Amino acid sequence: MPESATPRLSAALAAKALSRGELIAYPTEAVWGLGCDPASGEALTALLRLKQRDPAKGLILVAGNIGQFAPWLAGLPAELHAPLVSSWPGPNTWLVPDNGHSHPLVRGGHACVALRVSDHPLVRELCDAFGGPLVSTSANPTGEPEARSAEQVEAYFGAALAGLVDGPLGGRDAPSTIRDLVTGRVLRA
Repeated sequence: MPESATPRLSAALAAKALSRGELIAYPTEAVWGLGCDPASGEALTALLRLKQRDPAKGLILVAGNIGQFAPWLAGLPAELHAPLVSSWPGPNTWLVPDNGHSHPLVRGGHACVALRVSDHPLVRELCDAFGGPLVSTSANPTGEPEARSAEQVEAYFGAALAGLVDGPLGGRDAPSTIRDLVTGRVLRA
């Protein structure tokens, strides 16, 4: 591997990088994602700066299982749990009313936080190794096409990342559907 190549990390090594506040890239269901610790203000700021993303837009969190979202779902009325349970794991991101657990940069300018339980085996392994959810945003600078290969991620971000968790995409053509949990409204099909 050439010296300039971004390191390839196992899920365990990537989890350690996340715990140190570093940024990683990993394959998701449809595109490559950038991830960081959703509780680290420094990591969130670095990720938003790297992507050139407006902080008001907020970020999606991805988990390996619904239990990892327990702090974000605390206090949610029981009837609102059913859509989550019936659609996860899978390509469904839900906008859930924020109960105060989310970092302001995750929530952005919204009263909700975007949550998804992935069905991608590598994403689930990564979340399990990290011990909880991580940020999942497309691996591309704002306005550029989403990365669909490790090489594209490297071309965009190279040494700015601690490494890549290499593996295949999940075979979907489009990113997850985004719905508002309270209203049921679809924001992205």
